[in-house]
Amino acid sequence: MKSYPDTNKITAKWAFEHYEAIRYTLPTASFPKASVWVDSLTDLTKDFDVFLLDAFGVLNVGQTAIKSAPKAVEALQAAGKEVMVLTNGASLPASEAQIKLQDLGFTFALDHIVASRDALSHELEQSFSHVNNTALWGVMARPDSQVHTLPINCITLGNDLESFDKVSGFILLGASYWTTHQQQLLIQSLCQNPRPVWVGNPDLVAPRESDFSLEPGYFAHQLSSITGVTLHFFGKPFSNIYQLACARLDSTPKQRILMVGDTLHTDILGGAAYGVKTALVTGHGLFANQNVTPYIALSGIVPDYIMVSP
Repeated sequence: MKSYPDTNKITAKWAFEHYEAIRYTLPTASFPKASVWVDSLTDLTKDFDVFLLDAFGVLNVGQTAIKSAPKAVEALQAAGKEVMVLTNGASLPASEAQIKLQDLGFTFALDHIVASRDALSHELEQSFSHVNNTALWGVMARPDSQVHTLPINCITLGNDLESFDKVSGFILLGASYWTTHQQQLLIQSLCQNPRPVWVGNPDLVAPRESDFSLEPGYFAHQLSSITGVTLHFFGKPFSNIYQLACARLDSTPKQRILMVGDTLHTDILGGAAYGVKTALVTGHGLFANQNVTPYIALSGIVPDYIMVSP
């Protein structure tokens, strides 16, 4: 049985190397020759009309708000800027994310929070709402994920092979309760009967206060070598989440939109691939307390701007 890494031993270097290992599955993009260092988002207020902000690593780390973030967001909103949260957190509906952000000191309208779960749900509606679809899907999710709000028939996957074998496809939302045993059941079931896998969170890891968590993207890539299995990813760095966010805006030119995140392979690569400008936060999240320059050089993923804190 395959063992997975101890989350206490995951580092930025480990995450970077694993993202590079699956780079061939990610979008391609063009980047600036060099980044411009700025003190904070305030320095960019005049340059952009729309700010797309990652949550983990930009607004919060785990259950703690980044100290400068609430005032930075409030200042952008007061200046008349469109400020949206663009997150790969798929475990809970956006309404729950809104409540969490409010508790952390942020004020966002519900339509200004766009999660990878929303992108997945949108595609499910587009694909299945016009057909008499009675297929049952199995969902990787924590107990409070409200999977009944997904626009398809689904069950939360359990610990027995039967629950895996009886579904027509799989949706990976959140891995906080996912076990090695369940991953092996998923692999076994797919090897015997290949079916589609829709990934609601492409992240490999996410930063917490003192360590990292393994996310659905990590487990999804373990399935890529199974013959007949097709992986469908929703969220950064893939275009579906950017398309969904920008559909909620007026026709703002892409050069006036800034994606702000803490991860090169999701936030920065995704923003650049979609054609918007990008800013990397280095003081929190994935690269906290790290010299980011070698990672940029090795990956060739170059943000337009770099700042320590938002």
